[in-house]
Parts: sequence; C-alpha cells; structure tokens
Amino acid sequence: MSLPNLSAVAQRLDQGLGQLAITPEPSQRERLLALVGLLHKWNRAYNLTAVREPIDMVSRHLLDSASVLPFVSGPRVLDVGAGPGLPGLVLAILAPELDVTLLDSNGKKVRFQRQAVMELGLANVTPIQARVEAFEAPAGGFDQVISRAFASLKDFVDLTRPLVADDGQWLAMKGPAVDDELKLLGGDVHQLARHALSVPFESSARELVMLERSAETSAH
Repeated sequence: MSLPNLSAVAQRLDQGLGQLAITPEPSQRERLLALVGLLHKWNRAYNLTAVREPIDMVSRHLLDSASVLPFVSGPRVLDVGAGPGLPGLVLAILAPELDVTLLDSNGKKVRFQRQAVMELGLANVTPIQARVEAFEAPAGGFDQVISRAFASLKDFVDLTRPLVADDGQWLAMKGPAVDDELKLLGGDVHQLARHALSVPFESSARELVMLERSAETSAH
C-alpha cells in the first residue's frame, strides 16, 4: 500500500477504534487502511476532501464515521450526500450485515466510491450517482437514511421523506447548531434520540440526531 507513514496511520486507527470500543477483524482493519490509501491517492488528483494528510483522514473521516456504528442497525441503509462514501463505506466494512447504498450527484466522488467498492471487495455496497430528488427508493424504502454533512435537518428530511420506510429512521451527524435546526422540523417528524459523539483525536463537538415519523403520520 502506497501510504506515507503507514505505521503511524495504522497506530492512529487502532487507538481510535479502541477508544470507540470497536474490535475489527484483521480483514476489516486491512480494508480500512486500504480505504485511507485510496482516499490519499485519489485526493491528489481529484480533490475529494479538504483533508490532505492520511493520519488526519483516519480521525476526521474513518473514526468520525465509525462513531455512529452502535446506532446503525439497518439492514437497508442509505447514505445521502455520501461524497467519497462517508460514513457508508466505513459502516459497510465494520458491519458487513448492512446493505448500504451510497448516493451522491458528484461524478468524480461516485467514481471513487465504485473504485473503492471494487478494490475493497465490498459486496454489500451500491454506489449511485443521482440527485436525491431524482432517486427512487426500492420497494418498502430504507430502514435508515444517514447523512454526515448533507444539509440542514429540515432539508435532509424533506428531500429524503419518500425514501424512508414507514417505520424507518433519519440519522443526521451534526455539529453544535442542531438545536436551531430541530425547531424548524415539521410536526410529522419528531426526535427519537440524540447522542453525543466522541470522535477520537477530534475536539469539535459532534452529535447524532435520530428522527422518525410521528405516530399519527406513519400509518398513512
């Protein structure tokens, strides 16, 4: 793997996963390190992410994505505005029982997703290039729709409403301004839970906001 400072990158990954109480199989660890290598390689040509250093990619991308793993049950998960495939690729590696769809409208980012799926051998991931408004969910919808940095909560819910199963959930990874965004949600959706995310080696505040349809609307 052509990755500068591979041993330091691997140590950062191992320490971070340990802090998150995640113990990957050796093959999962290798795939995560390979994902960093691919991100680093493609980033030099295609500018997929503003994070340039592989060791920073571990904390800001891989560990940030892995921090929501306890709350992702799927089995059908849609990652909206997935960019280069985050958090979806990380979740699919760590939880192979998930069926993950990556959705983004940016061609070069979806090309990266496809390359990663092929090189990492991820049979449980489907990359799709489309605008969310034009995308049609499979019959029954997705059990969980997740976004990492996609839009405001209101826009996230409004744009993906047709894609979520009747008893499904929205999972939004958010920063500290989420209280104001929650006030703008319509009455047909309510907060199910909020979890503070402690991302190893990162100081900025992160939260996971989980939403679901309100009882009186989910039956319709």
